[in-house]
Amino acid sequence: MFAHLTPLPADPILGLSALSKADTNPKKVDLGVGVYKDDNGKTVILGAVQAAYEHMVETEGSKVYIPPVGWPGFTDACQELVFGEAMKADLAPHMAAIQTPGGCGALRLGFDLVHQAAPETTVWVSNPTWANHVPTLQAAGLSHKVYDYYDRENSTVDVDAMLASLEGAKAGDLVLLHACCHNPTGADLPADAWGSIIELMTKKGLVPFLDMAYQGFAAGLSEDAAGVRQVFEAMPEAVLSYSCSKNFGLYRERTGCLMVKGSQKDATAALTTNLAKIARTNYSMPPAHGAALVTTIMQNEALKQDWMDELAAMRKRINSLRASFVNALSPYGLDNRFGAVAGQTGMFSLLNLTPEQVQQLRAERSIYFPDNGRINVAGMTEANIPYLAESLSSLF
Repeated sequence: MFAHLTPLPADPILGLSALSKADTNPKKVDLGVGVYKDDNGKTVILGAVQAAYEHMVETEGSKVYIPPVGWPGFTDACQELVFGEAMKADLAPHMAAIQTPGGCGALRLGFDLVHQAAPETTVWVSNPTWANHVPTLQAAGLSHKVYDYYDRENSTVDVDAMLASLEGAKAGDLVLLHACCHNPTGADLPADAWGSIIELMTKKGLVPFLDMAYQGFAAGLSEDAAGVRQVFEAMPEAVLSYSCSKNFGLYRERTGCLMVKGSQKDATAALTTNLAKIARTNYSMPPAHGAALVTTIMQNEALKQDWMDELAAMRKRINSLRASFVNALSPYGLDNRFGAVAGQTGMFSLLNLTPEQVQQLRAERSIYFPDNGRINVAGMTEANIPYLAESLSSLF
């Protein structure tokens, strides 16, 4: 059965991480894997998470299965983060939410639900989009098309081109949107563009699917949810995949949530039971640990404030690194070429470099990031930014 299988190439980003670890150059810089790192290059456990863990050690008491919808209180906590208490209450009759194994699990569960309901659906994804979006929707049996999004030459979002592309979508198609901190570009939709996109989706009968993996990393928790709230308020149906990997630092705990708004009268029951059945055939019951930590934090005002302060510090540090990076390029006359990085959001930006230039940096300077030019800004430090700037100058 398996004799014909051959080894597959390494994941482009994970493979780079392995190369970086093996590199003995003391100046090496890993800007590949998308995890937050502190000034020492470490991805540490947040203080609020550690405190919640210690509380769990004393109180958990059992490792019995949790319900298919998730740890008690977890999906409520996620919905409150995204929508706020008042809007969450307003949406309740039309909403279903289920805990998932990370943001990837939420995406897959959402795509599976769409395939079950309407298997001929086409999913429209931005150009570019996160590398795992298309493989995940394809694995769920869906097809996709691409809409224009990023003007690479000018390092901006081309809203007019995006809207023109989506004019080609047909009623019932799914539009995959990044809620904030667009991956891989770092270039988010302007605030005034959400209304135009909602108007187009309404006119053409499209269904929005928002991917929210970085709430709190752009401008703030409420600010980063503004577009999502507009969409869910205006559209009769909408889907949202949510990840706690970045903003709670729970990468390996695989903690996510899928939220779905339906238009029918019994939307909550219909959507929840169908999602639970799909989950049952995939992974049966969700993992408890990460969701329990998030719930513990969100239900304790002191821990919640500590977490919000830590998240704000991470956001502030990334924004500071963006500015420092562009400032360091100024003496080389490259601040205009890469200046957009300073105004972008989240952990990623897409440098306007050729694959050959990226490979040259890797071979000659031990600087690691994918050939498409996507960098993890959180991999920078104030100490390595001068080396990065000087290395980039060597390309021109």
